[in-house]
Amino acid sequence: MFGDYGIIPSVQPVHATSDGPWAEDRLGAERMENAYAYRTLKKELGLLALGTDFPVERISPIENYYAAVFRKNRFGEPEEGFRPEESLTRQEALRGITIWAALASFEDDKKGSLEVGKQADFVVLDRNLIKAPEEDILKTRVLATYIHGEEVYRSAKLR
Repeated sequence: MFGDYGIIPSVQPVHATSDGPWAEDRLGAERMENAYAYRTLKKELGLLALGTDFPVERISPIENYYAAVFRKNRFGEPEEGFRPEESLTRQEALRGITIWAALASFEDDKKGSLEVGKQADFVVLDRNLIKAPEEDILKTRVLATYIHGEEVYRSAKLR
């Protein structure tokens, strides 16, 4: 359906993990089959923009990434993940918060990837989100932040 009209879905993965404990009671079992269906939505157009929905949810992009991939909240719950069949891969989640989000806001010519001529907004993390063990993802810390290629934050660990 989305793909038929070129609509780029945008979701906030942390909603699945914060809503999970009560969602079926409020939506019913039948409607839950299509609820929080991020993998299914991603298949529609081949991409899915991810956001944090701050201030409704916490602003942490790392928690959002974790929720998209592992379908768990910041406390690692539920243990098996909430509707884990709808999880995104690590690469898809990273694209969802970078290039796909930029594409959805029609700014992919300016941001979303590191390329000549783009704004060079990026962070340096203390671990590789693609390779880090699940239990280490939420321990990830920002070491530096760059906006338009200019360093605007540097962790004491780098000083």
